[in-house]
Amino acid sequence: MTKPLALVLYEKLLPGSQLVNRLQDLNYRVETVADPALLAETAEQAKPMLVLADLVSSRDNVCDGIKQLKQNAATRHVPVIGFSKDNSEALQAVARDAGVTLLVTDTAILNHLAQFLDQALQVE
Repeated sequence: MTKPLALVLYEKLLPGSQLVNRLQDLNYRVETVADPALLAETAEQAKPMLVLADLVSSRDNVCDGIKQLKQNAATRHVPVIGFSKDNSEALQAVARDAGVTLLVTDTAILNHLAQFLDQALQVE
């Protein structure tokens, strides 16, 4: 049986690498994406079960990459868990508009990853 694939978009080593390790511990295959502009294209080719994205980047607008993912007919169904150190109201609004399924702090995602995966993957 093939393990489910998770795409992880991150720039900062922590918590990005820790998240990759935790996903692998939960029997996910993991592919990392460094450039938010490539997120939709990568997701269309790789066909992940979900995307986890650090919403804060010093180089790029991550929410723009998520918005492209959600506007693509082939990838709009993919749930996105967004995380950041500080989920300000402004960031929450931009993330919601982009199509983030679930928004959590980077500390919470590391401590409660299995529960967040279950929540994001629920079929409505």
